Amino acid sequence: MSGILLVFHGLTALHYFYAMYFDLYVIDEYPKEIKELFGGLAGNDKYKLPLKGRVIFLTYWGLILQAIYFTVCLINDFIGTNEVAPRKTPLIRKLKDYMLAAFAFPVALNVGVTFWSLMAIDRELVFPKALDAVFPGWLNHVMHTNIVIFMILEICTSFRQYPSRKAGLAGLSIFMAAYLTWLHIIRHYGGIWVYPVLDVLNLPQRIVFFAVSLVFSVGLYLFGEFFNNLIWTKELKQLKAGTGASKKTK
Repeated sequence: MSGILLVFHGLTALHYFYAMYFDLYVIDEYPKEIKELFGGLAGNDKYKLPLKGRVIFLTYWGLILQAIYFTVCLINDFIGTNEVAPRKTPLIRKLKDYMLAAFAFPVALNVGVTFWSLMAIDRELVFPKALDAVFPGWLNHVMHTNIVIFMILEICTSFRQYPSRKAGLAGLSIFMAAYLTWLHIIRHYGGIWVYPVLDVLNLPQRIVFFAVSLVFSVGLYLFGEFFNNLIWTKELKQLKAGTGASKKTK
């Protein structure tokens, strides 16, 4: 299994990095209406944004997060451990397990579920049809579909013990609060809402939208915890029993 995991983690990380490279350096020209959204901000000398303005999107935060997470997984495959109960858990393994629980899994599902739900309602709210001419379908799926599929595969193939719910939700809350703050910074200095759906909502509706988004993120964290515990029920029981026995002998 260790060899399979190494290949899985390596190829997954590589395909995320390639997706970012393709989007940043191969796609040369976006339609005018798309340029007005992030191209104009990226080219603004006063408010210069990195990665050609892509950093305004949660999708790109999620893509970078996935690339970093699977790179950490790959490093753990080489110098850490994937054992259920190692004698001493390496720092890289602790980082890997916490990253999935607090960030990688809930953010990936948030991006994927939200994107495809809004696409089904009105694609112009999240992915204008004008993008089809320059943005290949495979790249769209890497950013909004693969992130969900590979997270589910990761939970099913690599054991982890979730952190305390308080610690996990604290990390997720900080991440989501940071992005919501970033949305409002862009609105203040750039004069635009990153997602067109926010333009059609009034203030009370936006407050409800953001509140629901945060509650939804918490729900995804709890789902990830439940799913992980369901998949690894036997191993978690053995780990708990072993921990209890070791405490009694002290």
